[in-house]
Amino acid sequence: MSMNMNQSPNRHTIYHHTLNLGNREWTLWASSKGLIRVSYPQDGGQLPAAWLKMYAPDYEFLEGAGRFEQLGVIELLRRYFDGETVDFNSLALDLWGTPFQQEVWRGLLTIPHGEVATYKELAARIGRPLAVRAVGTANGQNPLPVIVPCHRVIGANGTLTGYRGGLQLKQELLQLEGILNVKAAGHERFAF
Repeated sequence: MSMNMNQSPNRHTIYHHTLNLGNREWTLWASSKGLIRVSYPQDGGQLPAAWLKMYAPDYEFLEGAGRFEQLGVIELLRRYFDGETVDFNSLALDLWGTPFQQEVWRGLLTIPHGEVATYKELAARIGRPLAVRAVGTANGQNPLPVIVPCHRVIGANGTLTGYRGGLQLKQELLQLEGILNVKAAGHERFAF
């Protein structure tokens, strides 16, 4: 086994690729293990510095679609934004977050395409019925929007609430899935 003497053994290679989906620019990010993040269009193709420092303080970026074609995510996302029912559960994910955040994000994966759940229902689904606010906070920190469907979580009052990508985008994603009955009268902040 040979190692480049200039490269730290703890160095992370982070792959990235930007593509247009649903008339928006999204940036995909992956490690050697799987997808780590999908950046919203307003993120400008950048990773949050504090998040990067916490989980990959020593890294190098590599640009290119190849890693994401290998993972199969580009084709699945294109089909999703074309309005098809898509199951992302076959994708390799490398979720960087606290154990509690990861528990919440795994819970999001159980909300089927075309359905919604409230924050309270999500908290109960993961066996933490009293942690509604903490679940809402972890939901808002989901690094893989669309793929880990945080957009499928709505307020207890049946309205759109708390979407980092903006309520208009959340409503558009739900409409892609045929969910038309969620009121747009919600607020950008969470309503539990």
